[in-house]
Amino acid sequence: MAVDMWVIWVIAAVGLIVLEIFTLTAAVGILGGAALITALAAALGLPVPVQLVVFSGAAVAGVGLLGPVARRHLTGPRGGTAFGLDALVGKPGYVIQEVTGRDGRVRIGGEEWTARAMDDSVVIPTGTTVDVLQIDGATAVVYPRE
Repeated sequence: MAVDMWVIWVIAAVGLIVLEIFTLTAAVGILGGAALITALAAALGLPVPVQLVVFSGAAVAGVGLLGPVARRHLTGPRGGTAFGLDALVGKPGYVIQEVTGRDGRVRIGGEEWTARAMDDSVVIPTGTTVDVLQIDGATAVVYPRE
């Protein structure tokens, strides 16, 4: 009983895609896509040497064109631009309720945040401008601006 080549390419594609789920490298998934394209070529009846050329071309094109895009999405934005909570670090804030080493409230960029002073001995009065040193959970750790 002979197995059609397209079946072998589909099995290879499924195996590579499953492997991609465990590795999260994007390259293995791209090779799985190349194997699916080659399965289509095999289903059309192209000979094995042509199938190998199709697989190689699809793999090179995928890694060359899609690889950089996938890598960018996996590693985050270019230039180390902070986003989300990390973007608040270094921003100024305005104390709206006295801040101590345990609690308080500040306004940062129009939003109210629970806050605490970086140093337990520091008490920051209402109306003081502070700098955000870090975000600890949902609490801004601040220090008075001098």
